[in-house]
Amino acid sequence: MGTVALAVTDGMLHLELALACEVFGPAPAAVTGPWYDLALCGPHAVRVGRFRLEPDHGLDRLARADTVIVPGWADVDRDPPGDLVDAVRAAHQAGARVASLCTGAFVLAAAGLLDGKRATTHWAHTRALAARYPQVTVDPDVLYVDNGRVLTSAGKAAAMDLCLHLVRLDHGSAIANTVARRLVVPPHRDGGQAQFVTTPVPAPDNHPLAELLPWAIQRLDRPLTVEDLARQANMSSRNLGRHFRAVTGTTPLQWLLTQRIRHAQELLETTADGIDTIAAATGMGTATTLRRHFNRTVGVPPDTYRRTFRARVTDLIDRADPTWQTDST
Repeated sequence: MGTVALAVTDGMLHLELALACEVFGPAPAAVTGPWYDLALCGPHAVRVGRFRLEPDHGLDRLARADTVIVPGWADVDRDPPGDLVDAVRAAHQAGARVASLCTGAFVLAAAGLLDGKRATTHWAHTRALAARYPQVTVDPDVLYVDNGRVLTSAGKAAAMDLCLHLVRLDHGSAIANTVARRLVVPPHRDGGQAQFVTTPVPAPDNHPLAELLPWAIQRLDRPLTVEDLARQANMSSRNLGRHFRAVTGTTPLQWLLTQRIRHAQELLETTADGIDTIAAATGMGTATTLRRHFNRTVGVPPDTYRRTFRARVTDLIDRADPTWQTDST
């Protein structure tokens, strides 16, 4: 455990920095043994969003830390500072466990720590990370990736998930759950769980599939094939595949599956329909098929997804109006 050092410099995202301070800063009352020694390390007074931050130590302190946390990097189109990259690399070489939150993965990639490894970042920047660092296997569909001494997380809430994962590794589930309760967040979301993002449909009238994609989305309850899509688009299956790859970044069948899963999520969130009914409405055919694809894609079974979503909605309503359940009866 020992020292957790946060690498701070101009251009960091303040939310990821703040939540790391909350998790690794004050020790929960349930902890009777050693806790983390939190150190903020930077080259000078830095600007983090709209805040000015005075680090406790210079970046050279990272090399003496047990765990180094790199918060999100705001401008992913710009290379991170060389002194930050060098300090993170030196810390890893000295034996530190290094974790990035959100777009902090760009710093780890620049330091070479992700070469040959699987990694993730905020879903909006996974393509940029993969394009700039082709030696990194970027997984856009998970909350976080644990490679042992190198860890990466997706954006915002997933950064909290990774921090709690580190606490769980160091102190066990009971203490991690205590920290989660104090912060009023879910105690555990597995890293393999999907980032729960909607796959965007490109804007209309600017690509060859502009009419086909909405047509297919309106017919998700039907057993559509590649040949069906090609016939509707008036092109060959091979030509259709090329256009799908260029426009959506994936194959026609994978795109269809993603849309079916998204529709299933919406039905789970907004209706009380049974799994068999949702399977039919999304073109999955059977509940078994829906459960298999949903679990593999989202990371949790449909029933668990529905319970989790409704629990969050109930909690939000409770916070807004604690008397609503009494009033409704």
